[in-house]
Amino acid sequence: MKQLLQRLPHSRWVNLAAVGVCMVAMVSALALEYAAHLPPCPLCIFQRVGVILVGVFFLAAALHNPRATGQRIYAGLAALATLAGGGVAVRHLWLQQLPADQVPACGPDLDYMLDVFPLWEVITTIFQGSGSCADTSWQFLGLTIPGWALVVFVILLGIALVQLLRPHA
Repeated sequence: MKQLLQRLPHSRWVNLAAVGVCMVAMVSALALEYAAHLPPCPLCIFQRVGVILVGVFFLAAALHNPRATGQRIYAGLAALATLAGGGVAVRHLWLQQLPADQVPACGPDLDYMLDVFPLWEVITTIFQGSGSCADTSWQFLGLTIPGWALVVFVILLGIALVQLLRPHA
């Protein structure tokens, strides 16, 4: 394993590759929203925020290009963000597999809730999910949108772990 980690490209290139994964994920999400006319539910929006946050950490690491400790800090932050985003995706997948009679009722949209309710109440309401979060209106290779988001988060977590574990000069 150690030999494999030593053969990796420079950490800056690995960080930029992770940024590329985040960009492809976001372009895909926006294409589904605008070209396929699939508006994101609140949990989808949180997953997008997770992808963007991971991308920001990897981009900062690539631009800053710090020594070993700095690389590990950036990788650790990216790993935490991938775990959070992956957790949202898992929750979303769980809501999608619920029987129709157990799906939470649809509530107000995110913009309205942000205008009317305190932020903490909005966050807890979103994580309870709504009927719109349980819809499975799109699939590719048997996976729904949160399924693909989970795949992306697993890939990004793998990259973050490689950056955490690799020997730095």
